[in-house]
Amino acid sequence: MAGAASALFLLDIKGRVLVWRDYRGDVSAVQAERFFTKFIEKEGDPASQDPVVYDNGVTYMFIQHNNVYLMTASRQNCNAASLLLFLHRLVDVFKHYFEELEEESLRDNFVVVVCGLIDVCFSARYLMERDVDSFWTLQYELLDEMMDFGYPQYTEAKILSEFIKTDAYRMEVSQRPPMAVTNAVSWRSEGIRYKKNEVFLDVVESVNILVNSNGQIIRSEVVGALKMRTYLSGMPECKLGLNDRVLLEAQGRSTKGKAIDLDDIKFHQCVRLARFENDRTISFIPPDGSFDLMTYRLSTQAKPLIWVEAQVERHSRSRMEIMVKARSQFKERSTATNVEIELPVPSDAINPNVRTSMGSASYAPENDALMWKIKSFPGGKEYMLRAEFTLPSITDEEAAPERKAPIRVKFEIPYFTVSGIQVRYLKIIEKSGYQALPWVRYITMAGEYELRLM
Repeated sequence: MAGAASALFLLDIKGRVLVWRDYRGDVSAVQAERFFTKFIEKEGDPASQDPVVYDNGVTYMFIQHNNVYLMTASRQNCNAASLLLFLHRLVDVFKHYFEELEEESLRDNFVVVVCGLIDVCFSARYLMERDVDSFWTLQYELLDEMMDFGYPQYTEAKILSEFIKTDAYRMEVSQRPPMAVTNAVSWRSEGIRYKKNEVFLDVVESVNILVNSNGQIIRSEVVGALKMRTYLSGMPECKLGLNDRVLLEAQGRSTKGKAIDLDDIKFHQCVRLARFENDRTISFIPPDGSFDLMTYRLSTQAKPLIWVEAQVERHSRSRMEIMVKARSQFKERSTATNVEIELPVPSDAINPNVRTSMGSASYAPENDALMWKIKSFPGGKEYMLRAEFTLPSITDEEAAPERKAPIRVKFEIPYFTVSGIQVRYLKIIEKSGYQALPWVRYITMAGEYELRLM
């Protein structure tokens, strides 16, 4: 099996070990702490470095969340992607229990949950009928019985919470694990019941745009996700159909102007990958509640949905004027909402005088920016902003020139997708034969959306 870890470490911002669990006895906490401390000193901020580092026969894989580093170490030829994914899932589990993962929450909850959760997430065997008389006995049972030699086994927080429960500074483990732990469908428990069976599917696309000072697009991509919330009884079988060009062509259907090419697709573990590879059918038994069914990325050139031009004029050493034009470049039937345009201004600018043809603008000196907010921005419209600032009359001639920050844009466009993806059908089949209501919604939003100034 690929992906075996020798040990798991949780470290603070200085590389000191907060929590660690040894699985194979060939990487010590002292060894990992020395490596990470040297790595920080040598490379600077680890968050900006490669997440996989090989050193002296050991492969270290780490991620950062708030002021905590999560790291695995292995002396084997391991599956780095699998272990990195496990670390991200471990963050989700901790957040489920602690609300947020940070050094303080780890210290406060270490004796309550951390040891048990780490071992449960790496475990293939579960605590069956045990008489647990004390907290420490329970801890050792978890550490000894629930570790499977460093192989990631189970990381579904909702199922974990069914048999590892916390209350103040007390941890409980149910006498029997939930059926989901031993079933093939490990992400869903049996016996779920709802009075009203519903499925909500949100198709969310984020547009990442970077435009240089000459108005040329130097980066353009669309990152999409199919986000689901399922409230279904029993063990339902779901089938989802998209306007996938490969599928439509295989069925002999016309694809002119209606189909898209899906690239870089990643599925939730509930999706039957073999079925998708064979006939492009997305078939799955969904987890209960919220989850991301699928993510995808389109690297095709996307036209900026909201274009912003800015002219900066200095009328004298003590006065500056900014003229901004914002234009929506999508069809009139769509409307962008919650539009926010962040315009950088000099850090020493004061006394702003702002006029807009639509929306409101406010000066945010803590961000050295002017914030222009437009609640509703229909397609094919253009709005203007003009602002005057006072500058200090005396400047330091030896001061280094200020780095010009880019214009940043945020927005949401409901009932619209850049890629043109469409949900053709969403079928729910369950042996009891109940009728379920599927709801589908589309939304496009700004991701990393920046336009550089001259």
